[in-house]
Amino acid sequence: MAPGTVNHLSLAQYWNQGDAASHAVAYVLLAMSLLSWYLMLSKGVAAWHVRRGARRLPDFWAAPSFDDGLAVLALGDTERIYLPLAQVQAGQGRASLDATLPLADQLTRLLRDAIQHATVRLEWGLTTLASIGATAPFVGLLGTVWGIYHALAAVSQGGAVRVEQLAGPVGVALIMTAAGLLVAIPAVLAYNGLNRINRLTLAELDAFAHDLHAYALVHRET
Repeated sequence: MAPGTVNHLSLAQYWNQGDAASHAVAYVLLAMSLLSWYLMLSKGVAAWHVRRGARRLPDFWAAPSFDDGLAVLALGDTERIYLPLAQVQAGQGRASLDATLPLADQLTRLLRDAIQHATVRLEWGLTTLASIGATAPFVGLLGTVWGIYHALAAVSQGGAVRVEQLAGPVGVALIMTAAGLLVAIPAVLAYNGLNRINRLTLAELDAFAHDLHAYALVHRET
């Protein structure tokens, strides 16, 4: 582009040509993008810690005593996903209402509650991430429809159709479509990846709970 030539296709020019409605759509997409990236980063770091803690499970069973296994698991499981299940066994014997139940039923209930709490923590934020991935393209489409409406309104008011009349509104419309996709695609990919990690973690939690249940019954019988 020659020096001194005005770039009529710049984002600032498109922004200036937009109205309050198109600006509101842009702000909504920006808020959705910021929220989705916050969830992606925070959940991604948490998932990395969870997977690092899962590698401590073999060390837990290889420990010379149950207390040593708890200490090893506490060092690696910084997210406290697997540790609460092991602490169920350590907390047995305390006076409580469920102490009247058979030991197997006590353990089943306590381990089920621990898995439920872990599931809630693992799935926190995923619904919001999935909602952003599903709705962001439609929010962008709303901006697109509004931009096309402005283009048609400019044509109807101006009489003769000129490129300058259509370039701004149509440009805003196309940018809104692209913005909606740019918000949605990372959110959908992150949701699928985090959901897969959660399924793997929940399967490991279930297996760990069964092993702890069997260990507790054998330990109490001996």
